[in-house]
Amino acid sequence: MLAKLLVDFGLVILIWMTQLITYPSFTKMNEESLSDWHASYTTRISILVMPLMIGQIGLHIYGLMQSVQVLQIVALVLVILTWANTFLFAVPLHNQIAVGQQISKSARKLVSVNAWRTGLWTIVFIIDLLLYIQIS
Repeated sequence: MLAKLLVDFGLVILIWMTQLITYPSFTKMNEESLSDWHASYTTRISILVMPLMIGQIGLHIYGLMQSVQVLQIVALVLVILTWANTFLFAVPLHNQIAVGQQISKSARKLVSVNAWRTGLWTIVFIIDLLLYIQIS
């Protein structure tokens, strides 16, 4: 339970930094600068995010197998929705930036698409915090 809480907390911190700092900075950069920086950014952020996301879904599935509770089901559904948002909306926008298509528009859309992930991951963390307090 503590591992799940720590992974969720790590993702919450990361996503809020992305929402408040990283993606808004994309909208301030000129297209050439963003295009140059973007390849480096996506490689580096993926090294941090993917293990956390994989760990998160694994820990949530494991937690649900240990104890079926409504809040755990809700948290897992929210994690799955976060994955869907990431791979159906955010990744295609990053791909557009990577190939130089609609760079400014895609950067602006990333902020709004990421707002959903920010909310979802925040709720997941709150649920897991409540579950952790409940068992402590």
